Amino acid sequence: MDQGFKRRKNEPTLYVKKQGTSNILIVALYVDDLLYTGNNENMITKFKKDMMKKYEMNDMRLLHHFLGIEIDQNDDGVFICQKKYAENILVKFGMHGCKPMTTPLVVNEKLVKDDGDKRANPTLYRSLVGNLLYLTATRPDIMFATSLLSRFMNNPSQLHLGAVKRLLRYIKGTTNFGLKFSKGASTTLYGFCDSDWAGCHDDMKSTSGYCFTLGSAMFSWVSKKQQSVAQSSAEAEYVSASLATSHVIWLRRILEDIDEKQKEATVMFCDNKSAIDIAKNQVHHSRTRHIAIEHHFIREAIEDGEVELKFCKSEDQVADIFTKPLPQDKFCYFREMLGVQEQHIKGGIC
Repeated sequence: MDQGFKRRKNEPTLYVKKQGTSNILIVALYVDDLLYTGNNENMITKFKKDMMKKYEMNDMRLLHHFLGIEIDQNDDGVFICQKKYAENILVKFGMHGCKPMTTPLVVNEKLVKDDGDKRANPTLYRSLVGNLLYLTATRPDIMFATSLLSRFMNNPSQLHLGAVKRLLRYIKGTTNFGLKFSKGASTTLYGFCDSDWAGCHDDMKSTSGYCFTLGSAMFSWVSKKQQSVAQSSAEAEYVSASLATSHVIWLRRILEDIDEKQKEATVMFCDNKSAIDIAKNQVHHSRTRHIAIEHHFIREAIEDGEVELKFCKSEDQVADIFTKPLPQDKFCYFREMLGVQEQHIKGGIC
């Protein structure tokens, strides 16, 4: 790598070179592919020339494709999608001509490991879910459904396979969907965290969900089953907020590395006032003494001014889309809040 670059300890694949007080060059490396960007044309040109002298490499110019992700850059922002990849999945599994669905999952349908139905082909099921997991790189709207269905890969049933096929039918109707990052958006980081208390009927564990944005589309999200059983909805929300705090601290370090240091505490919106009270209360009592110590570091993050929990109404809690199946109107509303939208790109890039 060119002299002057510093490898960031918070993200080993990220390299940053600075000149003076304002010029910066950022390089992201993945195996033998790399992306570079900056605000100084001379730094970018010199970097390309130096790299081409040392290595056999091609300059692909303005980014259009990267690791199966299609990118369209124009005057009003950047749109990323995986249309071609999604279409390839549909063709691969014989679902290209299926009838589209408006939501990924059936509302109120509770999938369990032992549902009494016939066993499905585990190899086929794992291949399906594995392909769908990579599609979540640009499709946060299918994150919960894919995460949920991945829980049954060891011994899937025909019911589970049917749920995967429904998800493919949803993808069929939304292949042109992706994330739109608007130009001129704020660089203030904020996010949402939520949970579905005892949502898993197999072990009664809750599901955590969170997402973060810089004022445009969401760029980081998670849907994950909690490791322990929560004894109340407040505890489930508190654990979810703790998991989100761990992630947001890492995001703040990355932003600082690329000269976008967050001067104020990062606001995380939570729709449970009791969980917010627990996070702000330093006294351990009967409601919190059984919660694993690892989750209490959120209190330190609040004290240090890195995180601030704020209340939001449930109808505005976008992270709800990562914790449970939602009815169509609510799902589409939260999908829009995520920044997922349909866009037909000129020239067939996507």
